[in-house]
Amino acid sequence: MKIALDAMGSDNAPQVEIDGAVRAAREYDVSIILVGDREILEAELAKRGAQDLPITVKSASQVVGMHESPSVALRKKKDSSIRVAFDLVKCGEADAVVSAGNSGAAMATGMFVLRKLKGVDRPAIATVVPTLKGQSVVLDVGANVDCKPDHLVQFAVMGEVYARYVLGVERPKVGLLSNGEEEEKGNDLTRETHGILKKSALNYAGYIEGRDIYSGEVDVVTCDGFVGNIFLKTSEGLAEAIGRMLKEELKKSFLSKIGYLLARGSFKTFKKKVDYSEYGGAPLLGINGVGFISHGGSNANAIKNAIRVASEFVRNRVNKHLLEEFEDKVDLGEMNSQQQLKASSQ
Repeated sequence: MKIALDAMGSDNAPQVEIDGAVRAAREYDVSIILVGDREILEAELAKRGAQDLPITVKSASQVVGMHESPSVALRKKKDSSIRVAFDLVKCGEADAVVSAGNSGAAMATGMFVLRKLKGVDRPAIATVVPTLKGQSVVLDVGANVDCKPDHLVQFAVMGEVYARYVLGVERPKVGLLSNGEEEEKGNDLTRETHGILKKSALNYAGYIEGRDIYSGEVDVVTCDGFVGNIFLKTSEGLAEAIGRMLKEELKKSFLSKIGYLLARGSFKTFKKKVDYSEYGGAPLLGINGVGFISHGGSNANAIKNAIRVASEFVRNRVNKHLLEEFEDKVDLGEMNSQQQLKASSQ
């Protein structure tokens, strides 16, 4: 198992990537290829006494900035750390890519270098969120702003496979994010998708509202990338705001401080449950390979866990199961044909 790590991508690169790689190499049965400026990376590894760990360095002379255009980076930065990392997977030198860099560039590069899985029109970015019942996967959270019903159906299938083989849910329940649970709610996109999913072989639970995501009533939440990204950013902001508010309240009185000391264990458990760094990265589902995107502000723990989840994705052969699902879903093929026929008649 070898994971190619874009060591130059995050806001605090390469220190957090190197620290995360060192932790992962010590804790998991995995080898890591750090991709980036060889001189800097080797010097940082030497400082950490990591010479005996299964960590190697692959040179890349360019870096894609957080605000660079993905298409421009793809054309003009062919020796970027993101591009070289995906090239390692393409040529078989690595099993997966982890990057905390420009997410758009990572998505575009992954699609360009590795191509799409057969049966997938639009790869999606998925994210795992904590719920009252465990964990749920939400997709798409940013890769596809404008979607058609067949894209959302494919997202539902990919999310169901991910929940089954990575989260360990035996028969994942799938929901479609909408503005109400009633049949007449939603827009043209959700109503048409809802009609297709009802007839599919998925364990489809129907519409769910935003408030239902964290209840854990479904294991897979399907939506377009516009809605999904707003949900993700809102959740991140809310978690940060709640943390700050709670900290301020605990400082206000002596009794509050005593209460905190008594409940400190519970607070630590809660913090770990809602900490994004515990969940690693977001998989690029639908590419013909394995790629994970981590938050730009990732710490070493987030990088370590992204490497862990990427290795689990490979070991559980998720892409193989995805291909099998798309081959078995006759209704998806029929649905695609209907979409094409409808488009050609207009």
